[in-house]
Amino acid sequence: MGKNYVDIEDDQGRTLRYRKHANGRGLIANGAKVHASALVEAGAYVEPGVQIGPNAHIGRGAWIEPDAVIGQGVEIAPHAHIGTGAAIGSKAKIGVRTVVGANARVAGGSLIGDDEQIADGAQIATDLRGLRLAA
Repeated sequence: MGKNYVDIEDDQGRTLRYRKHANGRGLIANGAKVHASALVEAGAYVEPGVQIGPNAHIGRGAWIEPDAVIGQGVEIAPHAHIGTGAAIGSKAKIGVRTVVGANARVAGGSLIGDDEQIADGAQIATDLRGLRLAA
């Protein structure tokens, strides 16, 4: 049986250890908290300090940066990038290749489409069709 972790060197030359999540085989850094019912697909990276709630789905190739919070039932599509300290509310959906900036907030139930860019620190809320709501 193969090992259940991978060591990766970061840009500063530090070695970070990632374990393979039992539900999907995505890579979870030491210090991240991922609910057992969450699905983290192979090829996804979850960095230290991240919290992922129950029944969340992190797609293949997605990258969740340090200290981000992913709520219950959130769906993050393949190759999306969630910035440091960002928060995604319960049952929100983040599209393919979408980038959510550092410290941005996406309201629960929001639908963010494919290939979108959410600015650092932005606060976004949409209806079920993805139309932006007034702040």
